[in-house]
Amino acid sequence: MPRGALLVALALSLAGCQSAVDQINAQAFQPSDNPVTVDTVSRNDRMAELARAQHPRILATYGGEYSDPKLERMVAKVVGSLTLETDNPTQTYRITILNSPNVNAFALPGGYLYVTRGLLALANDSAELAAVIAHEMGHVTANHGQARQRKEAEEGLATRVVSDVLADSPSAKLALVRGKLRLAQFSRNQELEADTIGIRTSGRAGYDPFAASRFLQSMSAYTDFRSVSGATDPSLDFLASHPNAPQRIELALRHARSFGAPGVGARDRDSFLAGIDGLLFGDTPEEGYVRGNTFLHPKLGISFSVPPGFAIDNSATAVTATGPGETAVRFDGVELNPRTPLTTYVRSGWVAGLDPASVRAVTINGNEAAVASARAEGWQFDIAVIRAGDQVYRLLTAAPAASTGLDQIARAVSGSFRMLSAREKAALKPLRIKVVTVKPGQTVASLSAGMVGVDKKLDLFRVINALGPGATVSVGDKVKIITDQ
Repeated sequence: MPRGALLVALALSLAGCQSAVDQINAQAFQPSDNPVTVDTVSRNDRMAELARAQHPRILATYGGEYSDPKLERMVAKVVGSLTLETDNPTQTYRITILNSPNVNAFALPGGYLYVTRGLLALANDSAELAAVIAHEMGHVTANHGQARQRKEAEEGLATRVVSDVLADSPSAKLALVRGKLRLAQFSRNQELEADTIGIRTSGRAGYDPFAASRFLQSMSAYTDFRSVSGATDPSLDFLASHPNAPQRIELALRHARSFGAPGVGARDRDSFLAGIDGLLFGDTPEEGYVRGNTFLHPKLGISFSVPPGFAIDNSATAVTATGPGETAVRFDGVELNPRTPLTTYVRSGWVAGLDPASVRAVTINGNEAAVASARAEGWQFDIAVIRAGDQVYRLLTAAPAASTGLDQIARAVSGSFRMLSAREKAALKPLRIKVVTVKPGQTVASLSAGMVGVDKKLDLFRVINALGPGATVSVGDKVKIITDQ
């Protein structure tokens, strides 16, 4: 079972129990009554109504709306400039900044545009933001939402016909494969068409048309960094729905050259950096923070650590960590009657393959707890359930059945669980993007070393500032750093 499938299995093994993390996150998922909106001369009400029904779901998936008037004004200014040059000047556009660290942007029919704060943290000037938003506007202009729905409906009908009439025929299977390939090719064509429309729109609006290729290159660097750090949800990222390849970058460059040589158009870097200065980076207080190999939740008042070599992923449903040898850890919380013994809870049926003889009561850092072991489908599991205050937390560690290191890893993880002191909770602050001006004597190495709360500081500094491996900084340059100040 691959690592991703293992995490799904861990999630399913704990299904049906209400997570404390979920409860806290739910408070943040409030649809916005007053998002940043840029209206043109008329409205496409029918398509907007379809998108309006999906709006609350998108807010829930991506952490709600991110509110920052300074940032909103900057983004609205870019959208306003683009609407003057769009191929469909009668289209209304409503832009919402999503409170998610994932790097993404997308559009819904009817002119609903979305950009995450994670994407804003990765971009480096207004022209790059304009390229992304104009690309999404291109999907709206070309009615790709309607076209995709129609194409999927056609392919779905064809699939049912082939399955029902020619179920066992080799030609039926070939038809299904060809249908999927046609749909995939159609989607790639949509992206390339949106690239063309977006670069044309942003270039006409006076922005640097080469910004699209620059941002695609930043996305490539971000993907490489993510594959090493591992702490993200790739399904919610830009590249999950926007294919990226060297050929696409070359096509973007070709479209940009139609406006002239590099240097044409405005980047408007200072205005953009002023807008994102102070932008929240990474997790919110409602989700808890990942600091190196430690997870800390100031509102729940708890903390635990994973061994070196593990990468923690803090998602809306649970905290998971993956490590060497396909070992994985899942952490969440559950409500439980305070009179129910933890050993009774462990035996209540939510753990598949439980060894009843392994269940025993223990104390972990002064907290009542119970531990047990289980085996199922080629995997071995260690379960630790800990009562802290009015809440019960669960740590499930899994490894392949042949692994010999599960017990040591599980005891290290569960043994690290503790309650945070009032001082520790007060000291925990979210990370933010801070824009600084390079001073004499400062280098890429010294600036990155001063960042806090993140791993692989040098690599991350280069990624968020679009600096290649050999690139340097000069006195007077403005750069982004990550800090809790």
